[in-house]
Parts: sequence; C-alpha cells; structure tokens
Amino acid sequence: MLTTEPRTTDTIVTMTALGSNGDGPTSAGLTEAAFFDLDKTIIAGSSTLAFGRPLYKAGFLHRGTLVRLGIARLSYMIFGADEKDLERARNEMLDLVSGWHKAEIDAIVAQTLDEVIEPLVFAEALFLIDEHRRAGRRVYVVSASPEEFVTPIAKMVGIERVIATKIRTDALGRYVPELERYVMGPGKAEAMKEVAEQDGIDLAGSFAYTDSFTDMPMLEIVGNPVPVNPEKELKEAAEAKGWAILEFQRPVSLGPRVPTPPPKAWIAAGIGAAAVAVFFAATRKRKG
Repeated sequence: MLTTEPRTTDTIVTMTALGSNGDGPTSAGLTEAAFFDLDKTIIAGSSTLAFGRPLYKAGFLHRGTLVRLGIARLSYMIFGADEKDLERARNEMLDLVSGWHKAEIDAIVAQTLDEVIEPLVFAEALFLIDEHRRAGRRVYVVSASPEEFVTPIAKMVGIERVIATKIRTDALGRYVPELERYVMGPGKAEAMKEVAEQDGIDLAGSFAYTDSFTDMPMLEIVGNPVPVNPEKELKEAAEAKGWAILEFQRPVSLGPRVPTPPPKAWIAAGIGAAAVAVFFAATRKRKG
C-alpha cells in the first residue's frame, strides 16, 4: 500500500487538493507539471534490465551477459545505484548495443512490452498520474534509460511526454557508441528546465517523483519534490528537508487496456494518495 512520511491526518480528500495555486495554468500564464522518474517509481525495477531476457532470446545478448544483467538487477533492487554505478552501466550499455539495428530493438520491445513490463507497474503511480492529469497538469516521464524502452512504457501508462536518454544511430539505423542526450543526475534537471522553458511550465508549482539520490537535482528544481521508494541517502536527505516520502508497493495488471485497473488496487492507492493531498494542502497553508 502507499504510505507517507511524515504522517498526516487520516481525513480522506480528493487528489485535486494536491493542487496548488489553482488547477491548470498559474496566475502567470504558466502551466504546472508532474515529472515522474521511471525505474522504481512508475515500475518496480529497471526498465533496461527488464528487457534482458527478450534480447537474449532474440540473439542480441550472450548467456554470460544475461547472468550479469540478472545480478545487476538484483543488486539494483536491493541496494539501488549510485552515480558511479550508473556511469559504468551507461558505458557498458553503449559498448553492448553498438551495431544493433534500432528498428529491431523497437520491434522486440513492442512484442514483449506487455509480458515484461505490465506486471511491474505500480497502482499508486497510476493513480497519481491520473489525478495530476485531472488537475490540469502536464505529465512527463524523465528517465536515464534509453528512449526505445521509456517511450513505449510511458504510453502504456498514459503518458505522451518523455524525456529520456537517446543513443546516436548511423545512416543505416545502427547504434553507435555515442549519446545524443544523457538524462541522468544533473542531466535530468537540465532537461526539465529546457522543457519548462519550451512548454511554459511553472517549476515552482510543479511536482517531481523519483527514488534515487542521484536525482536530487531533479527534486530540487520543483516546488513539490516527492521521493518515492527512496534509497537510504535520498530518504535521509528528504527527512532532513522535511519532504513527504511515498512508498509504492502494489504492482497492478493493466489488463486488456481497460481505462481503470482493478478496483481494490485503485482504492488502496487512492487512500494513500489522499493522505499525500492532505500533507501538501497543509504545507501550502503554512507557506501562505
């Protein structure tokens, strides 16, 4: 179930109270937004590692690589990943995918998306995404994973706006070991600032959700930072700053693309999300 720290009142309110200076556009003509990290925030695990087995079956990975991916995934789930881990993973990924055809990877992701990713989606994340959209905010996924993985997952959960890592391709559509855009750590905050300027986003009234301490820059540039399933360092930093902390624990099947997940999952997520709404409403009153 979804819980919050610090504790708030047990009163249940609608998620529209999670708003701020009014729904949709702000008084300055800007629009509020909600920025969601992907791994361990919208889904339970790493999107990149989740596609390891399908890529192995398709002949893109050797058994030894698959084993290393499995170990890395277990370590990531238990201990998280620091900046050095992510840098090393980035370099290994670039070496690994060099020469692969982008069109083939896109096809594998499309064919295996439901099987690989759907069981990992958090019901609590779906609830928050939907309520932010209902409140008139623009919703973005911001991820260090390659856009080939991130974009289909984002669309699966109803998000069209994606900020993700982009690997360069040659004239034949094959990956080369270079990055056109790397959305990790400070790179996430920089990309969010660029999007905010382009799309007229009021960052001071916006929300950001992530699990990783390396994403502190992403949290610090919005007015409503919300750590989700935080690593130890991020949890400690959040507690020191007095930020709300969410724990997403309920993966939910999306079914045959029906508009709402199973009712029990929504109710559980809704109750917890309502508590978050109370917290933010109280916080804004104090600020006022």
